[in-house]
This record gives sequence, C-alpha cells and structure tokens, in this order.
Amino acid sequence: MATTRQLLLLRHAKSSWDDSDLTDFDRPLSGRGLKTAPLIGRELSRRGWLPRMALVSPALRTRDTWRLVAAELPAKVPAEFFRALYDASAGDILDLLRQADNSTANLLVVGHNPGLEELARLLSGPGSKTSALQTLTEKFPTAALARFVINHDWSALAPGSAELTHCLRPKDLV
Repeated sequence: MATTRQLLLLRHAKSSWDDSDLTDFDRPLSGRGLKTAPLIGRELSRRGWLPRMALVSPALRTRDTWRLVAAELPAKVPAEFFRALYDASAGDILDLLRQADNSTANLLVVGHNPGLEELARLLSGPGSKTSALQTLTEKFPTAALARFVINHDWSALAPGSAELTHCLRPKDLV
C-alpha cells in the first residue's frame, strides 16, 4: 500500500521595496509580511499540517518567511536551502521534489512566483477540490498556501498527479 504524502507550497510573505539599493535577492519582508507569515504558521499548527522537512529558497524574504512560520510550529522542522528555488520555474521545482526522500511524508516548499503558482496549477489533478482550484485560479498572493495529497512516491510526481485539497490566502484567515 502506498504512503500518503502531503505537499505544502508556500509563497513567501509580502516583501518590502523600500530600499532601492537592495538586490531582489536581499529584499526583506514588509510590515504586512512580518504579520502574515506567523499567521500561516499558526494555521499549519491548528490544522495539523505539520511538515517534516522544508525546502526553502535562500532569498532573504523566503528565509524570513520560513523563520516566522517555523516559530509557530509545535516542533523543530529541518530546512534545506536550495539556490535553485530562487527564480525557479515550475519544472525546476518539480525536479527538486522528485528527488525528495520517500521517508519524508510531509514536505513544505517556500518559494516564489510565478514558478510556485504554476507548479500548483500543474500538479492539480483528479479529485482536487473545486473551491481550492477556484481560489488558486483567482490569485496566489504572497503568503498563500496550497496543500496537496499525493498517493505515490515523490519520484513519480507529475502533472495532474496530486490532489489539491486547500488553497489558503492570509485574507481568508483573519
């Protein structure tokens, strides 16, 4: 019997554009981002959607999003930082996920658009909830979270092979 896996795709929280001297990679979170990232962490805890591993882009805004989310989880979650997640396409992220260790049943990816949103749409297959698909189609804003259930090994992850169960936006949680 195949192990059921959970994939969480989290777009980084709102970043600041206040300092024009900073590179895109070095942009910090804005005030709004500093508020919404912990909100997502609390929601993950409340729902019991607890990752066992986080794959995180090393950009400052994604690292800070992860730090604030992780602080709200009931247990420490290891994180790996992959330069390939910065400015990654949906295909790049999919390739990284296919290499995940099958002993890790619950994975969280903290990354960027457009790749993360495109991947969420690409993975959504039969059994996906209509309301979650509709929310994903409307907008996948900063700090949005897409949750998938997967009934096969990570290496078999392919377009249409996951069930989108939820698409949460910060505005839906306040």
